[in-house]
This record gives sequence, C-alpha cells and structure tokens, in this order.
Amino acid sequence: MTDDASLLGLPAFAFDRVDRSPDDLFYALPRLVTHIDDRAIAAVTGLYRRLFPPGGAVLDLMSSWVSHLPPEVTYRRVVGLGLNPVELDANPRLDERVVQDLNERPQLPFGDGEFDSAAICVSVQYLRRPVAVLREVARVLRAGAPVAITFSNRCFPTKAVQIWRTLDDAGHARLVERYLLVAGGWEKVERLDCQPTDARGDPLFAVVARRAADGAD
Repeated sequence: MTDDASLLGLPAFAFDRVDRSPDDLFYALPRLVTHIDDRAIAAVTGLYRRLFPPGGAVLDLMSSWVSHLPPEVTYRRVVGLGLNPVELDANPRLDERVVQDLNERPQLPFGDGEFDSAAICVSVQYLRRPVAVLREVARVLRAGAPVAITFSNRCFPTKAVQIWRTLDDAGHARLVERYLLVAGGWEKVERLDCQPTDARGDPLFAVVARRAADGAD
C-alpha cells in the first residue's frame, strides 16, 4: 500500500511490517492484559476526563477489553471497534461492538457527525492507512469534537509499521501530528507529554485535535 506513504511524503515501504500475515490471524488469540503500566493508564484516563464530554457518544477505535474511560463519568453511548470479539465482549464500558480490521477496511460504519469524541489508545503504530482512517474519524465526529491518540514506547514490533520502528518518542509525536494534518478536517492539533512527573515506568504521549468546522482545516 503506497497511497498514504505518498500523501505523507514517505518512502513506499514506510508502512511495511515484518509480519505481513493478516491481522485477524495475529489478533485471533484474546489478550486480556494491559499494554502499558498503571500510571500510564491513569494518564490516559485523565486525558479522557479532560477532553471527552460527559453524556456524549464515544468512539473507541482499535478497542480491547478495557477502554480506560474515567469510571465516574457516564456517557450516552460508547462504541468499541476492534479485531478480537472476545476482548470486545469482555469490555464492560461498551454499548456496541464492531469487529473490523482498519488496515483492510478503513471506512467506518457510522454516519456523519455521529460521535462527540474518539480515542485510539496505544495502537496507532499498527495502522498501515492512518490518513484514510483519520479522515474517516473526522467524518464521524461532530464539529469541535476531540480525538485523543495516545502511545508509549511499547508495541508488538513485528506488527508495527516500519516508519514507527525507526523513530524515537518525539518522532512518533511528529508523525501522528502529520497524519492528522494530511488527513484534513482537523484543527488545534497538539502534541502532549503525559508522562508521570517522576519519569518512572512507561512513558505516555498523546496527540490531540479537534474536528474542524465544515470547510475549515
């Protein structure tokens, strides 16, 4: 796949992976574990608490058995889209579950402006078509709605795209920022360092943005 690489000004092999087998095979075995430590999870939850409006509709992309949403906040609707149905079924915060491989089909099965916020938690490194996916995320969010893309320095290295594996933490943040800017439909794009102040444990970074009003990028 070279379309996103070309749009981003990257080499054609930027989104290659060591393991080229279908993702649904790799993720067929449920992994009911967390992929970052408790303090990094708390940082994700804190970010969601600040960004996601209570009572709104939340889209949790590349979801799993836990969504890290603040437990004290009630949302009108939480939709999880991921690859493993067992993991999605185990997630108590989800009202709806969609099994879909975004690398094979980046189009989202939702209407325009259907959600009030969206999240991609420690999974953006696996997207082979990030521009296409983030265009779709912009489409399904209402104007002004936030997206929070969080990541650490941990991943399944054989499934992370090559460009991700060649960059450091700061490079990852700049790359995700560029994904959003090239996708279009976003404003107020911001890189955040969400690491705990004592800098022990897993680092946590985020790129956040707001869905632009129609006609604005």
